Amino acid sequence: MRLDSTASVHGTLVVPVGSTEQHGPHLPFTVDTAIAAALAERLAAEVSDVVIAPPVAYGASGEHAGFPGTLSIGVEATRVVLVELIRSADAFDGVVLVSGHGGNAVPVRAACALAAREGRRVCVWSPTGPADDSHAGWTETSVMLALRPDAVRMDLAAPGVTTPLPELMDRLRKDGVAGVSKSGVLGDPTKASAETGERILRQWTADLVRTVTAWRATDRRG
Repeated sequence: MRLDSTASVHGTLVVPVGSTEQHGPHLPFTVDTAIAAALAERLAAEVSDVVIAPPVAYGASGEHAGFPGTLSIGVEATRVVLVELIRSADAFDGVVLVSGHGGNAVPVRAACALAAREGRRVCVWSPTGPADDSHAGWTETSVMLALRPDAVRMDLAAPGVTTPLPELMDRLRKDGVAGVSKSGVLGDPTKASAETGERILRQWTADLVRTVTAWRATDRRG
C-alpha cells in the first residue's frame, strides 16, 4: 500500500532511501532511488500491513561530487532528515529503511541508533553485490535493464575500474570516485542483462522479506 490520504496509519512504514548521483554515461542519476523503491514495492507484495512512503531521493553522495549532475545533501543533513522522518512515523508499528545507496550507510546507522535510544523501532536493509562491481557495473545495470530498460544506454556502457572496493577505499576517501574512475563506473556494465537483473531482484527481495519478517516477529515476541 502506498502512503496517501486513504492509507491506514497502522502496520509498518517502508521508506525507500536513495540518492541522485552519476552512474556512468549509460545509467540515469536515479538508479539508487529506483532500485530502493522497486524493492519496497516487492516487499509490500509479499508482506501484509506494509505502507510505502514516497522515496527519499537525495542523500550523502559527496564521493561523486566530481561529476556534473550529482546532487548531495551530505551526511549530516541526510541523518537529520531520516531522524525526523522516523520520529514523525510514531503512528506506525515501526519503520523499515530500504537504502539503495552505499554512501548513505553512515547517516542511516546514526539515525537508527538515535531512534533506538528514543525507543523507536527501525529496521534497515541494503542490497549487497560483488566487491569488484560496486557502482554502475553489471549488477546495477542488469537490475535497471529489468526495471527500466528505456533508461539504460547500453551503447554507452564500457568497463570501468574493477579493483575490489576494499582496495579502493583509501583512494575513494581521498580523491572521490572521479579520482579512481574517469567514467564514474566501478565494475563492468557490458556483462549486464535483464535476465540477470530479474534474478538479482528476486534474491534481494527474498532477503528483504526474510529480514523484515524476522524483525517483526521479534517485536511480537517482545
